[in-house]
Amino acid sequence: MFDLTQEHRDIQARARAVAEAVAPYAAEADEYTQVHPGVLAELRESGLARHVVPAAYGGASERLDPLAIAVVREALMYSSAHLDSMFGMQGVGSYSLSVGGLEELKEQWLPRVATMDAIAGLALTEPDVGSDLRAVTTTLTADGDEVVIDGRKSFITNGGAADFYCVLAREGDGYSMVLVPADSDGLTIEPGADLIAPHILGELAFHQVRVPSTHRLGVPGKAFSLMLQTLAVFRVTVAASGVGLAQAALDEAVRHAQERSQFGRPLAELGAVSQSLALSWTETEAARSFVYRAAALATEDPLGHLDFSSMAKVSATETAGRVVDRSVQTMGRFGLVRGSAIERLYRNARPLRVYEGATEVLLDSLARRLVKKGR
Repeated sequence: MFDLTQEHRDIQARARAVAEAVAPYAAEADEYTQVHPGVLAELRESGLARHVVPAAYGGASERLDPLAIAVVREALMYSSAHLDSMFGMQGVGSYSLSVGGLEELKEQWLPRVATMDAIAGLALTEPDVGSDLRAVTTTLTADGDEVVIDGRKSFITNGGAADFYCVLAREGDGYSMVLVPADSDGLTIEPGADLIAPHILGELAFHQVRVPSTHRLGVPGKAFSLMLQTLAVFRVTVAASGVGLAQAALDEAVRHAQERSQFGRPLAELGAVSQSLALSWTETEAARSFVYRAAALATEDPLGHLDFSSMAKVSATETAGRVVDRSVQTMGRFGLVRGSAIERLYRNARPLRVYEGATEVLLDSLARRLVKKGR
């Protein structure tokens, strides 16, 4: 098993304390499609968002530590998907600013991200564009000392709640990114789709939105390098969320199997049930070790170890799907009750295999990399 340092265990303990504080109203929070005030208050008080911002702007370390972020997300997801998303998106939504923004822009926004006084958003996908981001149609055009953004973004996490969005757009033959404040003229936001696992989701429309050219992020026309860096740091943290959810589902199943008796003995003593629980335990621990190792590698060299982050994401999120499904089966009819903890976990597990790299897309990419390495 991969051992955490004492520093990471301390971070984990703080995250678990937040998760425990939210647990009494986690079911309520996970039904929210706006920011839950209790969750926001707990995150603000905890200071956990400092782990997604560099130290120069109020963060916890000089450079972001994917392992620290991973252990936080594992702990938070154990309790609440809304809690995990609110924390995780502070990093995902602001990372391109941390890496590619001008100093003045970073000083304006990042300290507020660290304190949760500004909510971050990342606007990539479009109504007809999902995994193939090179097909985006939103445009960015330079106009003197301003840039103009036109287009639509769809299925945007924190859409309608964020204070700013880091937006991917086509610029000529290349792709650029720009920070757009939520109150910019010409930006309209509507609620997004009603998902099986409720989520803060918005549809963004940009109609001749003008922002200063100083809001550019990274090199004009070279935005995909920023996207890769974001994925390299945060994809493995989604894997950690999968581990947290798997552990929560397993704990629910074990509790039920110990308390429920059939055929004159506890369910946990029935061969098929006990073996199912043992398999889930094995897979969860294996995924956890893989995720911690991949996150540690990402800390050393995020882009150089993106393959391991992708493998960890596939492994952990697919594990979460299997474990929660077995847990429902273990609980029988009680696992099918709407509003139960296991039903909520079952719904929350499904999106993990889709966002920030769908399993099939990641496997295709990994297969190409594997074949290339073998040549």
